[in-house]
Amino acid sequence: MTLLSSKGTYGLLAMYELSKEYQYKKPVKIKDVAQRADIPQNYLEQLLNTLKKDGFVKSVRGAYGGYMLASDPSDIRVIDILKSLEGDIRVSETKTKNSVLELFFKDSEERLEKIFDISLADFELYEQKLSNQLCYTI
Repeated sequence: MTLLSSKGTYGLLAMYELSKEYQYKKPVKIKDVAQRADIPQNYLEQLLNTLKKDGFVKSVRGAYGGYMLASDPSDIRVIDILKSLEGDIRVSETKTKNSVLELFFKDSEERLEKIFDISLADFELYEQKLSNQLCYTI
């Protein structure tokens, strides 16, 4: 069972890459984002268009153009990115006549929303965690 499709995963990867460049206030070329995040460039263009339409990124035209976050990474919630790309995050698309299971699915979806209710800036915690793990394995 997969909760996120490639659309949500790749979109989140792209947003993470753009968040790392936010401090420089310069757009990043789409080919660079695609290469860093290992996303097919044509697919990435579709994802970024959706994210642009929903106000998460902005594009700059020209030789020095590309994409950049529309706001500070601490103001962009992962759950909102995923909802933009995936729609609502659902445990099950099928309704049952069993009230217990329906309540369980509803509770599970609320818990998932809480898990994904972090900002792009919060990925720094995961970077630190990864860095600490690498230090212990060396």
